Amino acid sequence: MKSLKKQRRIQVLIAAAVALVVAVVLIGYGFRDGINLYRSPSQLAESAPGPEEYFQLGGLVKEGSIANADGVAFDFVITDGATEVPVRYVGRDPRPDLFKEGQGTIAKGYYRGGRFEAEDLLAKHDETYMPKEVVDTLKATGVYKDPNS
Repeated sequence: MKSLKKQRRIQVLIAAAVALVVAVVLIGYGFRDGINLYRSPSQLAESAPGPEEYFQLGGLVKEGSIANADGVAFDFVITDGATEVPVRYVGRDPRPDLFKEGQGTIAKGYYRGGRFEAEDLLAKHDETYMPKEVVDTLKATGVYKDPNS
């Protein structure tokens, strides 16, 4: 017969293992929609995600690509200098005031049927700001121009 001390030790180990499994499941459940991966147009061209994968697409808004549609919807093209991706924005809000051609932006949404369907847009908030991910992508393709020089 097992001693009471040994039984208690086994019970504590089992309880700790169950608590660890529950914690891992809860963390995984919480992150199921919370992790938004960033991709550049070149990365998107290399390996397109599934139509239900929510992610961020960043780059420059191509000159002459903004075309208004009905309501708050509009189309534009995001480029990193090497690859271009057509984007359709159909969000709740009108186009941000600082969203312009030739400026850096990050769009959040889904890639379906060869076009990115954006639900949310992040635009610069002053004359010199550009998201770090976009700057890194543009530097890698040789398109980035330092605004301070």
